[in-house]
Amino acid sequence: MVFETERMRLPLAASGRATRRAALFRESFLDIAERHALGFAWAMSPKRIRGVPNLLRLCFDEFLAPDYALPDPQNAVHEPPGLAGIVHDLSTPTLLAGYRRGLYPFAHVGPLKWWSPPKRSVLFFDELHIAKRLRRQMRHGKYKVTLDQAFDDVIVACAGHRQDRWHLTWITPRIMHAYAELFDAGHAHSFEVWNERGELAGGGYGVAVGSAFVTESQFSREVNTSKIGFTVLNWHLAHWDFAFNDGKLMTPTCHDMGFREISRSDYLEQLAHALRRPDKTGRWQAEADTATVADWQPG
Repeated sequence: MVFETERMRLPLAASGRATRRAALFRESFLDIAERHALGFAWAMSPKRIRGVPNLLRLCFDEFLAPDYALPDPQNAVHEPPGLAGIVHDLSTPTLLAGYRRGLYPFAHVGPLKWWSPPKRSVLFFDELHIAKRLRRQMRHGKYKVTLDQAFDDVIVACAGHRQDRWHLTWITPRIMHAYAELFDAGHAHSFEVWNERGELAGGGYGVAVGSAFVTESQFSREVNTSKIGFTVLNWHLAHWDFAFNDGKLMTPTCHDMGFREISRSDYLEQLAHALRRPDKTGRWQAEADTATVADWQPG
């Protein structure tokens, strides 16, 4: 009888989760209009407009003869840098296959595309830099960091408005649902930073394949909270024998923390080695607090 009761709870839990996600993963008409307007302006900026002809050619070729096979990352075009193909399927098996091939999906507007940039921002954990100010903040114990406790809230926050920035996001409801399913399958993971009032103050999420972790997005609602959570995440990845953290494209935060750019060919070689290790699937749990991680001396 206990077995039957537990079995009955599973569809009820899944139903409740689906209902909550339907309410959370929404984009208003104004948000859609804003994303399309800003996305078009972003694509037409002087640095990116040179890639428009290749993008239009790819879309035209897809219209004439859709190619549902995953593209070869080595065949990505130079303009826009790393464009490899059109995403037809966002199912969990296809997403995992894409990441294992060195691809990731991205697009503000238009069809979702597969990307494999010529240079990849990668952290090898013995090269991680933790700033003194950040160490002091972590030792204060003002924030608590958890793993895989609020994935849905984290991905919504990553898609939300950022202070003093245009609201241009690629994390649409379609993306949210796809990565939430990847999380349910135990392959996507989140880190959450909670303040003393129990509020979500920062966080991020990414995908683990073999011993490689691909960071997708982060957010902060208070000073340095994403850096605190990211440092705790990297401590766990290092202690679980992950090979590297892939930040995809270099950002000032990644640069300051010790990420460095490597070529596509080098990345694919590193990824091939990382994929020889089994996936660490399921829900992750934090094994160290911020004060412990603050004393970490990488390398």
